[in-house]
Amino acid sequence: MSDERRRAAQDLAGEALRHLEWLRENGVREVPRPAAPAPAPVQRAAQAPAPAPAPGGPPAAAPAHAASRQPPPDPAGQAPRPAPPAGAPRPPARPYTLNDKGCGSAALLAIREGLGECTRCKLAGGRTHLVFGTGNPAAELVFVGEGPGADEDLQGEPFVGKAGQLLTKMIEAMGYRREQVYIANVVKCRPPGNRNPEPDEIEACEPFLRRQLEAIGPKVIVALGKFAAQTLLRTAVPITKLRGTWASYQGVRLMPTFHPAYLLRSPEEKKKAWADLQLVMAELGKAPPQR
Repeated sequence: MSDERRRAAQDLAGEALRHLEWLRENGVREVPRPAAPAPAPVQRAAQAPAPAPAPGGPPAAAPAHAASRQPPPDPAGQAPRPAPPAGAPRPPARPYTLNDKGCGSAALLAIREGLGECTRCKLAGGRTHLVFGTGNPAAELVFVGEGPGADEDLQGEPFVGKAGQLLTKMIEAMGYRREQVYIANVVKCRPPGNRNPEPDEIEACEPFLRRQLEAIGPKVIVALGKFAAQTLLRTAVPITKLRGTWASYQGVRLMPTFHPAYLLRSPEEKKKAWADLQLVMAELGKAPPQR
């Protein structure tokens, strides 16, 4: 088997496994086998009637078919469609619109169209959906995370799993609704096994995040976790030292804090994250919540 056909088979197997996992997570335990379709009727070429034998002569030979029939090509034997070259964006399956997730303005829509069905890094081969962003295209507050997880990959929207549910509670505690803010990630495709995004993947995706932030023009950015803070601030300082201290991103106030997934693993750190968010509320003129 050629390398090209092997890669195509691996991609197909990966898509099948992801679909089965989605079915399992949604409670499907058995998939009925479809009935085999009835065979199509064979179309035969019209035959001329055999001439009557001459009196006393030998019987007339049967005429040959008017057109010979060739069997259809075996689909299994056909070469797979070649994959697009590495780094080349796939053409969109359909035109993007302002109603697409994260595309609520002409500027954001243009960024999404430029991103296309991206194949600029190796994460493209394992994704179900590209996760662009979601929320208010003119939000005064933007949250930037690391990358999509399993739930986000399936739904095409950032922060919809358990960490996303916690983030929604954090947003509401600040006096906002989720649809009033904008949420995006450093990388737009899920790293396999939810591993950390690698430098080349961040490098390929970061320009689109920066253009998103320019198009939105927020007053404050909250960087959720190590990768968001270090990417936007271009620093290697640990998040434990960055959090709780104001920084600046292209003239915009930026507050680093812990990622909600980390807070689920370390609930004792929630008080520190809430203190960080209260600094953001004060910056935006939001009154503390009433107890």
